[in-house]
Amino acid sequence: MSLTAEQAKAKNQELIKEVLEVYPEKTAKKRAKHLGVYEADKPDCSVKSNIKSIPGVMTIRGCAYAGSKGVVWGPIKDMVHISHGPVGCGQYSWGSRRNYYVGTTGVDSFVTMQFTSDFQEKDIVFGGDKKLEKIMDEIQGLFPLNKGITVQSECPIGLIGDDIEAVSKKKSKEFGGKTIVPVRCEGFRGVSQSLGHHIANDTIRDWVFDKKGEPRAFEGTPYDVSIIGDYNIGGDAWASRILLEEMGLRVIAQWSGDGSIAELENTPKAKLNVLHCYRSMNYISRHMEEKYGIPWVEYNFFGPGKIEASLREIASHFDDKIKEGAEKVIAKYKPLMQAVIDKYKPRLEGKRVMLFVGGLRPRHVIGAYEDLGMEVVGTGYEFGHNDDYQRTTHYVKDGTLIYDDVTGYEFEKFVEKVQPDLVGSGIKEKYVFQKMGVPFRQMHSWDYSGPYHGYDGFAIFARDMDMAINNPVWGLTKAPWKK
Repeated sequence: MSLTAEQAKAKNQELIKEVLEVYPEKTAKKRAKHLGVYEADKPDCSVKSNIKSIPGVMTIRGCAYAGSKGVVWGPIKDMVHISHGPVGCGQYSWGSRRNYYVGTTGVDSFVTMQFTSDFQEKDIVFGGDKKLEKIMDEIQGLFPLNKGITVQSECPIGLIGDDIEAVSKKKSKEFGGKTIVPVRCEGFRGVSQSLGHHIANDTIRDWVFDKKGEPRAFEGTPYDVSIIGDYNIGGDAWASRILLEEMGLRVIAQWSGDGSIAELENTPKAKLNVLHCYRSMNYISRHMEEKYGIPWVEYNFFGPGKIEASLREIASHFDDKIKEGAEKVIAKYKPLMQAVIDKYKPRLEGKRVMLFVGGLRPRHVIGAYEDLGMEVVGTGYEFGHNDDYQRTTHYVKDGTLIYDDVTGYEFEKFVEKVQPDLVGSGIKEKYVFQKMGVPFRQMHSWDYSGPYHGYDGFAIFARDMDMAINNPVWGLTKAPWKK
């Protein structure tokens, strides 16, 4: 039986109080600021965010290096991205996000390859600048079709003070003006991977947009748009691009899934930037608006309800031809989406979901669940800022449990007490909850499925949620509270 909003608020407030009791007083006081219950008409979710995690309390965040190499720069396919430092960071971030791309790996595309400077003790003592130069020479010889190089700094680089900017400028000159970008994304910077996004955005501004030399030849149209903040996980950007092109727009750049350095350079010629992942790419979108006068609009392509609203919002920035095109696209896919809903909604209606993800997913996927008759009863961000929680108020219901930078202990307790039908989070949480007997979907990389964006993606999303929740295995693996 569903609780009223007031009942949900009271129950969740009591749950938060119970969870905090295990901590020492000082820790409990700090963690209390990150846990809350959404109250309708409030401007945000009333939780603190973007604050460093408490030492000794295990949370689920990434670092600045992860934000730059794993998210923003790593999916650019025709550039070589050097993990500059010890081998571990590069190995851990190697090919883990399924950023699909078109190209020949090792010839003109390098996303699924790992390049590392493999720092040893002597490099820490004597510095790694000469080693970095040698690596760039090797890359140029082994992979001559690469269109550029980035240097993704790991923690030791900032600590020993290597001058990666000087090396990059020197080698760029030697290689005939090739784009070589030094990225100061050492893992210790900031409180999470979020600062890595910002740093990477700034390097695109400084080393790509502001690069001196002859501008790339480009013939524009009135309908040029760029997809910003879609990393093509499982083909997401392709599914989104289909809809934009069907409504009459021309996509001149994808950032950064299946993206190229040429597309980055073309982006300041767009008429509109359409932004999917606000957290990782709002910085460069704002810069392009201020410097080049390019407006940007957020969109949400999870589930038919949000897709319809987003297509109309994007079309509103163009003429009647595009507005009519958007309506044709919506009409074309409506019966297909209704068939998906008719098939899966009877099996999923009333099921309750708890989310904990990064980027935009803690809010954006809520509409897709609701299209299937499901209810999101708890959500939170790994590295969200207050403006993310402000945007979340447009998606969550009164009384929803909110948890920022949740700890492993807190999340387990919340799931144990709320007893959702499904948890959507990351790989670090997946096996914990499956062993607890709780259906789980990996909502960072779609559990090796996808796409989930666009109309094509919604059919796959619905199938996967049904497959997770209604799998007969859960009759054999009982949750502790069902024994």
